[in-house]
Amino acid sequence: MEVEKMDENEWKYHGEGNQSLVVSHCQRCVVLRFLKSPPNQNKTPEEILHHLQNIVDFGKHVMKQFFGENYVHHGEIIQLPLDFVRQLCLKIQPERPECRCDKDMDTRSGYAMCLPNLTRLQPFRFAEHRPILCIEIKPKCGFIPFSSHVSQEIKHKVCRYCMHQHLKVANGKWKRPSKYCPLDLFSGNKQRMHFALKSLLQEAQNNLKIFKNGELIYGCKDDQDCVSDWNELARHLKPFFFPSNGLLSGPHCTRTIVKELIHVITMALLSSTDSCRAGDMKTVPVSQGRSYCEASAFNKELVRNGKHKLESSGLPRGCLLYKTLQAQMLDMLDIEGLYPLYNRVEQYLEEFPEERSTLQIDGPYNEVFYEKLLDLSLEDDGTVAFALTKVQQYRIAMTAKDCSIMIALSPCLQDECSEQRPVVLTSKSRFTFSVSVLDLDLKPYESIPHQYKLDGEIVNYYLKNVQAKEDPVMSNLFKENEDCTLVLHKV
Repeated sequence: MEVEKMDENEWKYHGEGNQSLVVSHCQRCVVLRFLKSPPNQNKTPEEILHHLQNIVDFGKHVMKQFFGENYVHHGEIIQLPLDFVRQLCLKIQPERPECRCDKDMDTRSGYAMCLPNLTRLQPFRFAEHRPILCIEIKPKCGFIPFSSHVSQEIKHKVCRYCMHQHLKVANGKWKRPSKYCPLDLFSGNKQRMHFALKSLLQEAQNNLKIFKNGELIYGCKDDQDCVSDWNELARHLKPFFFPSNGLLSGPHCTRTIVKELIHVITMALLSSTDSCRAGDMKTVPVSQGRSYCEASAFNKELVRNGKHKLESSGLPRGCLLYKTLQAQMLDMLDIEGLYPLYNRVEQYLEEFPEERSTLQIDGPYNEVFYEKLLDLSLEDDGTVAFALTKVQQYRIAMTAKDCSIMIALSPCLQDECSEQRPVVLTSKSRFTFSVSVLDLDLKPYESIPHQYKLDGEIVNYYLKNVQAKEDPVMSNLFKENEDCTLVLHKV
């Protein structure tokens, strides 16, 4: 791609995270990702290149092994003319949210990552004029901790997401708690999945966004800027789901379109577009766990209707949700069991700081790094090697817990479905689609103490301010346990 020949006006602000800023091209199906840093803390070009190379290598050699070739797009590093980068920075600066402007985009190295625009179909083979709808979901952690190291029983009953919602509302990040529970989405049960997706649409927070031809039409641009007008959303979506029915309108129309959207998302999430041979599977039973959360609004609705049995259909092994859940379950010890092992590694590094590179804490993220992750033993032999393996597995799990799933949809006619693309049907339309995963940067080793502290804050707030007020009947609803299995794929 000849970026140097493109006018910076052809690029637009696309979004950003804690460490990077992304711009997308108005016509081509690509994005550029630039690193950010606080003012006066600019890294050298060599450090920028090394950081970007680590991100690419981690996606290529590690996360592709967990998620599969078709789902992960690791991109490549390119070097751009510095004048182009500076002009681009000036152009997009007014579009950045104020809360993100505490860090500056890297304009000194010229290095950036070139990635496919995942709001478009992958691989991008359709004509560019076709309308594209894209749903971005950040599903969060889809299981209840099963570790014996958990000190508070509530963590075996209520998921991290549902507990954290109350602390976030108390801290003013969100105005109200969401009814979304990740365990409903990861259940594989269509009724529970529909409820979870409807809850996300009602209270998107930063867990759901919808794009139309690359433009955000639904969701949050920042912590407080939330758009939740279903009628406006239905207006955007109607041409996709009811292209020839001009009479459909009003509240019934909105409900019908939202229902169709939820159906399409569910079917795409349950689809498998990446094969995995049975001989490549390694299954290790890790514990007795449960696939439901007692705080889930879906569960409470069951109780109100006099029902006490939860259906859990299970996820198809080839779908992205299943692969995401298995990567998340590398957190086998919970942060409470992991934190002492982190301290063991830290103590070793204090004594032998020169060993940090040998231990591959900061990379390189290659095949050797990946192979060490496959040791699922929980028998602590007291060594630094055991502790480090669990720490690295936890970092992978945290990455999977915070990733985003992108579902890109484009209407297609019946005679166009010969391109061996997956297709999902609705009452009036058919869509070809692609499913991808992004936000797969390895979580920092240094963030583990913060995670340990935050876990305590979340649980303590919930116990003190929420559980004490809950109806005691709710905590005795579900007595039986369900098998919880960790499966590692080698693709």
